[in-house]
Amino acid sequence: MAKRYFDRYGNFKLNDKLTFIPFIKLTEKSTDLKIEWKKTKKLDKVSNDQYGAPYYGWLIMLANPQYGGLEFDIPEGSILKIPFPLMDSLQDYQNKINQYLRENGER
Repeated sequence: MAKRYFDRYGNFKLNDKLTFIPFIKLTEKSTDLKIEWKKTKKLDKVSNDQYGAPYYGWLIMLANPQYGGLEFDIPEGSILKIPFPLMDSLQDYQNKINQYLRENGER
């Protein structure tokens, strides 16, 4: 699987400072996985289990906006959507970032 880091901040760096990072709604796919959340498990571990790399907890959170932006706010026993496959989900994210930048005249 994808062990390489995806720089989700790269499009929003200007002179080594971060600019506004918009919320991006991922497209739901029939291939997305679902797991039951256990408070004893952390998103980096879920990411590693599902994708073979611990870097994509942020992507899982984007797929589950009802829980806000912190894994600590996810109630025990909740069903989490895991965007899958990873590369398709990252491409969807990047396409939506590109669209956002085009529409908002940034960069």
